[in-house]
Amino acid sequence: MGPSGSGKTTLLNAIAHRIAAAGSTTRGDILVNGQPTNLQNIRDLSAYVEQEDSLIGSLTVKETMGFAARLALPSNVSKKEALQRVDDLINSFGLHAQQQTIVGTPIRKGLSGGQKKRLGIASRLVTNPKILFLDEPTSGLDSALSFEVCNYIKSIGRQNKLIIIASIHQPSSATFQQFDKLCLLSGGKTCYYGPVADASSYFSTIGYPIPPETNAAEFYLDLINTDLDKDGEIRTRTEKICKKWAGSEQCENLNDSISKSRQLQKVTSSPSPEKPAAWMTPLVLLQRSWIKSYRDVIAYGIRIAMYLGLAILMGTVFLRFDTEQQYIQPYINAVFFGGAFMSFMAVAYVPAFLEDLGTFKQERANGLVGPLGFMVANFLIGLPFLFLIALLFSVVEYWLSNFRPSGSAFWMWVLWLFLDLVAAESLVVLVSSLFDIFVVALAVTAFANGLWMCVDGFLVPMGILNVFWKYAFHYIDYQAYVFQGMMVNEFKDRNYQCSESSPGQYQCQYPSDLNGEGKIRGTDVLRQFNIETGLEGTWIGIMIAIIMGYRILAYLVLVFRK
Repeated sequence: MGPSGSGKTTLLNAIAHRIAAAGSTTRGDILVNGQPTNLQNIRDLSAYVEQEDSLIGSLTVKETMGFAARLALPSNVSKKEALQRVDDLINSFGLHAQQQTIVGTPIRKGLSGGQKKRLGIASRLVTNPKILFLDEPTSGLDSALSFEVCNYIKSIGRQNKLIIIASIHQPSSATFQQFDKLCLLSGGKTCYYGPVADASSYFSTIGYPIPPETNAAEFYLDLINTDLDKDGEIRTRTEKICKKWAGSEQCENLNDSISKSRQLQKVTSSPSPEKPAAWMTPLVLLQRSWIKSYRDVIAYGIRIAMYLGLAILMGTVFLRFDTEQQYIQPYINAVFFGGAFMSFMAVAYVPAFLEDLGTFKQERANGLVGPLGFMVANFLIGLPFLFLIALLFSVVEYWLSNFRPSGSAFWMWVLWLFLDLVAAESLVVLVSSLFDIFVVALAVTAFANGLWMCVDGFLVPMGILNVFWKYAFHYIDYQAYVFQGMMVNEFKDRNYQCSESSPGQYQCQYPSDLNGEGKIRGTDVLRQFNIETGLEGTWIGIMIAIIMGYRILAYLVLVFRK
């Protein structure tokens, strides 16, 4: 326990072998049963519940616990045994009545704050760990809910002979009395360590008795909290308290007991528990992602509605165009705007992916999920939803706008929009993996799509595009290949009628060998944009390569950015 910035979470992370902050060094030993520990065996022995537990809001309590069990329990644990363990934990944490209630999303209400805390802790206990690390388990809760959560934790700890190490900021008096031992920190230094019941007598002996009817926890924190220290008095007092502790009999006894524990016979560590089969994790993630995707409107529902609205808008604005030449430019505009808007509005996927990423980081830190399984599941689960969006958009907009009336042309149009959406979502995944702050990810993705829009060949045809932008960005611009593919799909087998100024005399906007007949070949329109025909297969291959490139880069970001 200690004020903000006292080192509570840092100490907890150090004990749990979690990666320290950049530039910091960790020294010392962490022994369990006399044996040195490392990240892997601490993971095998323990579970860690972070301050902000990333639960998936669209899952029910029962589903959350079920998926946690399937990700953590080895294949030799039967389905019946796993379900029994899940039910026991749900009952032990008082969540039986809420087991079919969703956790809660920004749109759909679910569990209360205290229930979410209990569920987050319960989901980490399916493996029956020996040690439970809790970072600020009462954060964001009122005193009644804080006591309730701590009471459940202590009860479970006693039942399962569980070592619980928790950091806490400012507990109520009732909550504080739930704890057995107290490590009081200030500025990374120990002010006291020992039984909670002995703390008051210790502070009395060093000249700081607790006033009557005062919350002991608040008194200790006020004593060492240097945040509002204007004249240095509190800092001086805190340093004095730390020095008195370092020279106290209690500290000397503690150091003696630590020294003796090193000389005790080491207990043979049990072998690492089995893990689930390697093929099981991606399947579990796929099933969980599928449930989230069709339930959570933030993931795809809002985008489906948005794109359908755009399809109706475009279909009625670009309504029933004809093959007269005055419609050529509006056709080109419709091709560009449809593809560009599809790409740009992929930013709507940022919040849903960041929620998944938060869950992944916590499960990874507990040794449950790796980057490869997470990336594969995320990629595969999006494909059917993105294809549905492309199909629904095309069914409405393609025929209303009277694009080339051909079944094969329609399905090629769907394919280009589908590849556009997959590439745009892959870009979101890459950027959000690099910048996991919502506003930053949103801004960077929007900037990137704005860049691709500028150099895709519509605003400035490739033939006159600045050399730097052409070779640095145009050839890796997924929107460029979508624009070219959709342009070829619309114009390659279509002719357009020139305006007749007088009988037999025509005014044609584009030069063509058919101008004498009062027509313009669609391929002559393509030539104005330096777009060739017959390269559609190559462009599709490049699109797939760009998509895979984004995904592989995102995977590497997760591998190296632990």
